[in-house]
Amino acid sequence: MNAPDLFSLRGRTALVTGGSRGIGRMIAEGFLAHGARVYISARKAEACDQAAHELAKYGHCISLPHDVSTVAGCQALADAYAGHETTLDILVNNAGAAWGEAFDAFPESGWDKVVDLNLKTPFFLTKALSGPLRAAARTRVGKIINISSTDGIGLNPQENYSYVASKAGLIHLTRRMALRLAQDNIAVSALAPGAFPSEMNRNARDHGPALSEHIPAKRIGTPEDIAGAAIFLASRAGDYVMGATLVVDGGVTQARAYR
Repeated sequence: MNAPDLFSLRGRTALVTGGSRGIGRMIAEGFLAHGARVYISARKAEACDQAAHELAKYGHCISLPHDVSTVAGCQALADAYAGHETTLDILVNNAGAAWGEAFDAFPESGWDKVVDLNLKTPFFLTKALSGPLRAAARTRVGKIINISSTDGIGLNPQENYSYVASKAGLIHLTRRMALRLAQDNIAVSALAPGAFPSEMNRNARDHGPALSEHIPAKRIGTPEDIAGAAIFLASRAGDYVMGATLVVDGGVTQARAYR
């Protein structure tokens, strides 16, 4: 066993969508600290460029701003990545959206925006990047990490219909993709984060102490918590994990099941 290299990402390339803030940025920073060359993507170019500039103090980080909510946008990001690298070791499908509205008022636009980005994009972006992913997998196990949510496993009082449907669907899509891509030496897995402070989870960001009272671990998640889980899946340590969803939530999902 080569223990020092078990969690190392030295010599590997990674692309993290939604990498300019929140969970995506936490994962990108963790990858950089473990030696990966990291590319981050986000819809807003200025924010993406600024985040890459700030993350570059930890290692090689390049901004590739693109809107991946459409198949054309996914292909555009894949083409931009190809301008820098010929192989891709790790793809993190993190870009996502949420929409909350009462059942009787819930609009089609709130459905399509969320389901397209949260469920359709991970599939078609992976497909667009299949060439560099397969090329990297000729020498070691390639990695695809889909970012789902505990809301795809259990429910909370929020009326976020398209969000919970998309995140539950992504967990099952992860299983199906894993079964196929294992043939290409690519391991597909997912993370289901709980309460981490971000623009999408403003409750955790703005009301952490109050929210912590409802979490068995008695705190909200930290960058180390989600980055550590992603590093495990992305590194040699996670080579035999295929189709699984790792829940990182301080025990919330188990508490819901208990109640």
